[in-house]
Amino acid sequence: MAKKGNRLIIGLECTETGDRVYITSKNRINTPEKLELRKYNPRLKKHTLFKEVQRLK
Repeated sequence: MAKKGNRLIIGLECTETGDRVYITSKNRINTPEKLELRKYNPRLKKHTLFKEVQRLK
């Protein structure tokens, strides 16, 4: 059975290529706004901006 709580599983999508490389979770109470993180993109071989996309199943 799934855990109940305030944590959501989200995907991070690269703003340059549109690849969804990373999956993470966040607490919807502490961070209600969408996440934007600079992460490494293996296709481009450099760090790029990744934005939160809809919840993954």
